[in-house]
Amino acid sequence: MEQVVNTLFNGLSLSSIYLLVALGLSITFGLMGVINMAHGEFVMIGAYMTFVTQQFFNQYMPESIGSLYYFAAIISAFVVTFILGCIMEKLLISRLYGRKIDSLLATWGVSLILQQAARTIFGTQGVNVTAPSFLSGGLTIGGCTFSYNRIFIIGLVAVTIVIVWAVMNKSGFGMKMRATMQNRPMAQCMGINSRKVDLLTFGMGSGLAGIAGCAIALLGSIDSTVGQNYIVYSFITVVLGGVGNILGTVLGSGIIGFASVFVETYQSSSIARAIVLILVIVFLQFRPKGLFTIRSRSLDEE
Repeated sequence: MEQVVNTLFNGLSLSSIYLLVALGLSITFGLMGVINMAHGEFVMIGAYMTFVTQQFFNQYMPESIGSLYYFAAIISAFVVTFILGCIMEKLLISRLYGRKIDSLLATWGVSLILQQAARTIFGTQGVNVTAPSFLSGGLTIGGCTFSYNRIFIIGLVAVTIVIVWAVMNKSGFGMKMRATMQNRPMAQCMGINSRKVDLLTFGMGSGLAGIAGCAIALLGSIDSTVGQNYIVYSFITVVLGGVGNILGTVLGSGIIGFASVFVETYQSSSIARAIVLILVIVFLQFRPKGLFTIRSRSLDEE
């Protein structure tokens, strides 16, 4: 029973990480139709921003509030990646709407540039983030121990999902976003500035990647390729759940995360990944549009 509980907790933890990375993809790829191969590098930037914020607090802030650096890191990571995403959309992505292959190649080039920039600034050796004092240790129940940092990440994912859902479904900007993606000419006739919506939507997806980087920074070493470890499964999560559907993204991440952990319990990690990918391929043969589908309209070439 203890092994089963630990396996379930590990599956929930892994699923939450995939979900946090995939949330941004569900917006940029699912709603906007942009295949952003640099999404993993925005995750990397968020992780490095966590490290930079921690160093700043250690050097310039009182020790009594040193543990609060992580909350400042979440905000700074979102802001920095949001701004970088807006710049990338303005200078590059806006010129490639409707040209998916071109956008794929262009964003792949951006990802290589960002990786090399990270190596130049931080070096080739990985850096480590020390978890805040309130996340040290774990909760022990019987023979099971649940680390506080993974519990915190699960809670962070839950809060992020609620905020994203509220923005997309209860706010005026979310209404403009959905209107633009579903019927651009009609949205423009209603006075919606579709270019501004595109800019902020892509920035929002990039900012969510930065928050995912903050979460990943608590789990291990940070280097220039840290985002690449999660980006493939995150794309699969979006496709499996149904492109552009948040509920589908949640369920897709759960399926992949739990399946990976359960298979890895009895097999090696490489075999577990292969089996999970085979299961996803078989599933998509029967439901090529994923678990859920929404009526959406691809961005027109302007």
